[in-house]
Amino acid sequence: MTTPRPAPADLALRESLQRVGYLADADLATTVWLAGELQRPLLIEGDAGVGKTALATALARSMNAELVRLQCFEGLDMAQAAYEWNYGRQLMAIRLHEGEAKGLKESDVFSRDFLLERPLLKAISQDGPCVLLIDEIDRADEAFEAFLLEVLAEYQITVPEIGTLRARHIPRVILTSNGTRELSDALRRRCLYHHLDYPSLSREMAIVKSALPEADTQLVEEAVQFVQRLRKDDLIKIPGIAETLDWVSAMHRMKHNALPEDMTVLLTTLGCLLKTREDRFMLGADRARQLIEGRRSVGVAEKSPDHTSARAASP
Repeated sequence: MTTPRPAPADLALRESLQRVGYLADADLATTVWLAGELQRPLLIEGDAGVGKTALATALARSMNAELVRLQCFEGLDMAQAAYEWNYGRQLMAIRLHEGEAKGLKESDVFSRDFLLERPLLKAISQDGPCVLLIDEIDRADEAFEAFLLEVLAEYQITVPEIGTLRARHIPRVILTSNGTRELSDALRRRCLYHHLDYPSLSREMAIVKSALPEADTQLVEEAVQFVQRLRKDDLIKIPGIAETLDWVSAMHRMKHNALPEDMTVLLTTLGCLLKTREDRFMLGADRARQLIEGRRSVGVAEKSPDHTSARAASP
């Protein structure tokens, strides 16, 4: 069974993302392209560190578009996400007109001029291309999702004192979720969906080489293999692509052309990869050497001798 070739538009988007340093596979590029063609939001789920936020940044750069980011958190409300009134300026305007016979009408004070734009309103108010990133939507409350539905369905926001404000230019919307809570069916129905997993060995090597072209090829290959094996351990916080980049960059700055043979030296750099006390305690010198050699932890069957070497070529 032959794999169908991607449509030219899909391929063009994939290449434009690659030019700004984001290596997307065919499935992801196609989904991003379809979201643009259908003018639908794109919901991307996956573990922290797999490149969800970086995709929105790269898409904005590839389109030469404005990137508007809404960072979600518990308790996020409309005033923080969409708009709020500039009460200080309203009060000043009222005082400046106190001596006039007519004074100010309510509609004069509650007009667009006195509206402070927050990310959602700013995104639909752009006159040109815009990418709206709604980051970690799973951290916001379900009540906020209900308000968000109007924005995602109609690309508009209703302000009671003014009326409905519609998008001047439909933004590209990307929502990210780490899966800390289940999202509503209504939100999911309005979005296209893609699950972003940790990259394969070859793709992560390509990502690191693209981001750090000055790093030695052997260092990149050995470091990525190490991280790929490390992710299979029982960690509290699995290192993502950003941690891999930090670690390779640190090794390069320390003038290493490959992973150091001295495990004491290697262990001093693990603050780039492991971000909890428990994970750092778990990874000692013996386990680090096992990961470098491509061996499993004690008590689990190891690779056959024919495939084991101090510098294994594959995990």
